[in-house]
Amino acid sequence: MKVLILEDEVPAQMQLKRLLSVHYPNAVIAATLDSVDKAARWLASHSADLIFMDVELSDGVCFELFNRIPLMPPVIIITAYEHYALAALKKSAVDYLLKPVGDSEFVEAVEKCCKKSSKPQDLRNLGMLMTQLQDYKQRFVVKVGDHIIIVNTQDIAYFYSKEKSTYIMTREGKHYLSDASLESIEEQLNPREFFKLSRNCIASISAISSISKHFNSRLRVELQPPFHQHILVSRLRVPAFMKWIEGEID
Repeated sequence: MKVLILEDEVPAQMQLKRLLSVHYPNAVIAATLDSVDKAARWLASHSADLIFMDVELSDGVCFELFNRIPLMPPVIIITAYEHYALAALKKSAVDYLLKPVGDSEFVEAVEKCCKKSSKPQDLRNLGMLMTQLQDYKQRFVVKVGDHIIIVNTQDIAYFYSKEKSTYIMTREGKHYLSDASLESIEEQLNPREFFKLSRNCIASISAISSISKHFNSRLRVELQPPFHQHILVSRLRVPAFMKWIEGEID
């Protein structure tokens, strides 16, 4: 089995190689690439039996590759986040794994792909569908003096408003002023990953460090990096918040 790995994070590359060496020692890793452009050029003159593909590569999202290369071998999508588009992948017989990848799910996904036809698949329509469905905001552009900075959505802990301004707080504790309103930002975010905790804060699921009961059936939420004030989820919002925490968003 000849395998192509499309992943721009070295730790994730190493994990996939470890999983392959443990469970499929005879597999040959034909190439490890980190961008859509490199993958398109490689696939134009090489072949693979199976592709492991991260969603966000160094130069864009992987779905662009489906439109550039019409004939593709079986693909296992790897991502740190669930998106509605993944449902389309499942229906189209292309599997996916959520990071961090477990051994059992890795083997199950590979075996599923191995049972499929070895003939290349025409995924042009899938690529177009994925592009349409992948409509949540992937990055925000902010200005700092004369510089323009790109902040990937997956690196954002939370958004907050203060004194009529909107700010972005990253997981690393950096904050940037945004030109957008909190209301417009909320409409562009994946509701599985972000929730509006209060009138002035929208947080990522990964930023929540603790939840505790508070007076009058409210919940107190602590964020990491720490927020500048106490966050209380109102009694009316608690049911929706708990469904979100438990991953029960439709």
